[in-house]
Amino acid sequence: MMEKDYRKEGEEMEKKKRKYSRTDKVILGIGFTILGLFVLSIAIPIIYVVLASFMDPTVLNNQGLSFNTKDWTLDAYRRVLENEMIWRGFLNSFLYSLAFAVISVFVTLLAAYPLSKKEFVGRDFFNVIFLITMFFGGGMIPTFILINQLHMVNTVWAILIPGAFNVWNMILARTYYQSIPTELREASAIDGANEIQHFFKIMLPVCKPIIAVLALWSFVGMWNSYFDAMIYLNDANLQPLQLVLRSILVQNTPQPGMNADIQSTAEMAKVAEQLKYATIVVSSLPLLVMYPFFQKYFDEGIMVGSVKG
Repeated sequence: MMEKDYRKEGEEMEKKKRKYSRTDKVILGIGFTILGLFVLSIAIPIIYVVLASFMDPTVLNNQGLSFNTKDWTLDAYRRVLENEMIWRGFLNSFLYSLAFAVISVFVTLLAAYPLSKKEFVGRDFFNVIFLITMFFGGGMIPTFILINQLHMVNTVWAILIPGAFNVWNMILARTYYQSIPTELREASAIDGANEIQHFFKIMLPVCKPIIAVLALWSFVGMWNSYFDAMIYLNDANLQPLQLVLRSILVQNTPQPGMNADIQSTAEMAKVAEQLKYATIVVSSLPLLVMYPFFQKYFDEGIMVGSVKG
């Protein structure tokens, strides 16, 4: 009997698969083709950057990519990893991104929790105020004056505090809160828990998917940012990795010590071109390592936070 049931289920699945019409297949084929082209448009530049980072500068400039192992070298990575400014910037970026993710997620969750409750007095008013800030801002000069008056210029707080609260992330967290059954609050109230206890002991453990999504977004956003640091941080010891990378990519000038043994200007330019690719690879590694660990939370958190409500 069990075998017959399995056969029936298999036949039903095959029938469902056969229900695609010719039009459906054409649409699916076009969709997969576009998706494949999109993936290639992302993968090809990444592959080129990785391969170019291992190439000899002279061969890369004269012939382009070469798959002959004799033309490959680790000299660019050696220069990057031996440079003190790269390591200092790497450490600064990691610490800034980690601290920013913790602060941003905590503030966002605290703001979203009361706004998810329909009985909260002034809920609509605060929602409107937050939405206005998504479209209108004071501008760079007033913001700099404010940061300067708060004595945060040339401190890490200038890049951690101003952008810690993100309205879009708050909306996602608020929507996620609203998808959680109200029976949990009623059960905790029966046990004598107040709102603070309910938030920290009940809500936070339940909200792991959305917390992982917000933490990942905040970490990646801070890791890739450089504009605020360029404006507010004057001390080279406080600058993140992206500013060091910017000096190599935009200004086309390697950091001191990276080309100390190079004599001619032409050779310096060749090595600078190679150092661009090596630095890009090194700066992208943390994000590539993080994404697989957050993927299982990412799908669940972003779908619930964006569809329900």
